[in-house]
Amino acid sequence: MGDRAMDVICEIGEMKAQRANWSRPIGLVPTMGCLHDGHVALVRRAREETATVIVTIFVNPTQFGPSEDFGRYPRTLERDLELLQAEGTDVVFVPSASEMYPEEFSSWVEVEDVTSRFEGESRPRHFRGVATVCNKLFNIVGADRAYFGQKDAQQVAVIKRMIQDLNMNLDVVVIPTVREPDGLAMSSRNSYLGPSERAAATVLYRALRVARDMHGQGCCDAAVVARSMRESVAEEQLAQLDYAAVVDPLSFHELESIECPALAIVAVRIGATRLIDNMLLNDE
Repeated sequence: MGDRAMDVICEIGEMKAQRANWSRPIGLVPTMGCLHDGHVALVRRAREETATVIVTIFVNPTQFGPSEDFGRYPRTLERDLELLQAEGTDVVFVPSASEMYPEEFSSWVEVEDVTSRFEGESRPRHFRGVATVCNKLFNIVGADRAYFGQKDAQQVAVIKRMIQDLNMNLDVVVIPTVREPDGLAMSSRNSYLGPSERAAATVLYRALRVARDMHGQGCCDAAVVARSMRESVAEEQLAQLDYAAVVDPLSFHELESIECPALAIVAVRIGATRLIDNMLLNDE
């Protein structure tokens, strides 16, 4: 599978020029690099379903706030390219920030409502950066399908809203969250955690399991479930809660009663590292 030639392209013009050579359907896997098994699952799904697999590696500066971790976000390009070659990726697009955002750049994509809560409230302008860069990547690649992980559920909801509202000819494929054996959702930011912090980080999964178990036992009061999630996080001394809630997975409005579908979400800071996770309560 990894024997085929893999093109690495850094310029938008070359990507557009090469599109005529790509067989359809085209699958796009947008990433910020520092790839892990969660990304591999996306690439493998794209490889199964599409004729040409394009992976983008771009640490997008516009989705980071001024006090966030853009400068120290892990960058492992050489290792990432080896991994993608082994998975049979056709093209890797690795643009610079100046290539994506030239000096005169002044256009932004704003998705309203779904971005006003939770991640959108905690990280102002984050989703403006996400929507804009995804819109650009969709246009540059001309993909038929784009692959995203369930872990970033609100991001998925924002992208689905944008695609629907702007009548884009693109399908979004969402892959279940890939977890470590102890339940921690795989994330590039896990590399920031020291040993004690890594152990504490499993509190996100424990809180989500509390929600799943309560719902499985018949509790449909979203406020009661969310309170139990918060109490679960509070038991971990190294954890500082940002939010825990039960929401509609498309609108991210908080639910009063847990119907189908429903999504438990949680964001926690462990030391200097902020982690998010979620779980569909009607998934099993």
